Amino acid sequence: MITDDYLNTSRVVRGLKQGPFGEHIHLYIEWLQRRGYSREIGHRYLSLARDFGVWLAATGSGLTDIKEALVTRYLAERARHRPRYQGDALALSRLFSVLREANVIAPRPASPRDPREDLLQAYSLYMERARGLAPVSIVWFLRPFLQELRIATNADAASLSARDVSRYAERHAGDGGATTARIMCSRLRVFLRYLHCEGFIADDLTGAIPSIRRTGNERLPSFMPVEEVERVLSGCDRSTATGRRDYAILMLLARLGLRACEVARLSLDDFDWRAGEFTVRGKGRKTATMPLPPDVGAAITSYLQQGRPQSNSRRLFLLAVAPYTGFKGAGGVQTVARSAIRRAGVTGLARRGSHAFRHSLATGLLRSGATLTEISQLLRHEQHDTTRIYAKVDLDSLRPLGLPWLGGGQ
Repeated sequence: MITDDYLNTSRVVRGLKQGPFGEHIHLYIEWLQRRGYSREIGHRYLSLARDFGVWLAATGSGLTDIKEALVTRYLAERARHRPRYQGDALALSRLFSVLREANVIAPRPASPRDPREDLLQAYSLYMERARGLAPVSIVWFLRPFLQELRIATNADAASLSARDVSRYAERHAGDGGATTARIMCSRLRVFLRYLHCEGFIADDLTGAIPSIRRTGNERLPSFMPVEEVERVLSGCDRSTATGRRDYAILMLLARLGLRACEVARLSLDDFDWRAGEFTVRGKGRKTATMPLPPDVGAAITSYLQQGRPQSNSRRLFLLAVAPYTGFKGAGGVQTVARSAIRRAGVTGLARRGSHAFRHSLATGLLRSGATLTEISQLLRHEQHDTTRIYAKVDLDSLRPLGLPWLGGGQ
């Protein structure tokens, strides 16, 4: 932590107080302290701010001249004399944000708004109200579609033709796997249906999008046997704060089959410790109440008592380094899962992310005698077909159903 002793004796801080930031630098120091930055990182950020202030004075600039363009220019010149760190630009951007909140420097000029965003925002609001879908999942495939076909406004959409739509789908169907192609086509159909219903296009163009056939030999769920899951869990160093956090995350993935996004969204307010249950915010903004097994609860309690840093954030799991905020999304949880699997030396998985634990849980339950209905309820699948895929990997149960081959014992 940035202590008072450091602030009282630091030549960097004295230099900042004498530089162009002068009487305002305490705002930035307090900002760093509130977010729990370590002394080492805080010293580097303050040194960067001091050097930037010296450079401002040398170029005849002052606080009123501060703009983002100056950062690019300064960092380019700085890189000629000393190593450049990846977080330098972000550190100066945070300094500017603190000064702007205090009205010390001018607000950042607004960048021109892309008119496509207005179209997508109207569509997102419509879909959020009609289907309860999150904006990110709605517009994922639409931005490149609008950009490539040069559609910026609702009026531009009137020029769309069936030929334009079908050719776009054909060009990009192979960009990913079959599942990605199906999702892209589905998103485009819904969007085109919306444009037609709202009167922005005269004809219903959904028929112009080809159907992507679902083949019967699609990739089976990639899973780990029970002993490998336990090896991954035991690979966490629970003597450290980060290890306790990662272990609690992995327990939620392995024992309850939560998705990465669901783990990242968990809040301290989601847990009812007396009732032994917690709330999960799943796909489509649906919520579910799940029981909290004792071993999972013990892992989370250990993290809360001995690993979670002090923070104003109500998110359950926080970043291991300052600023101590929650994960921005599923990516942080995926990183924890992939690192744990790699550390345990598990090989042969098609995907080494958090879903490997979900698949492993379902497969293990099926082999231990659980029904597909029970697994579907635990994993919160809306359609039973989603759960039936796990029956394909239960080879011990499927083997007796195979008919003997008439060609002999070859």
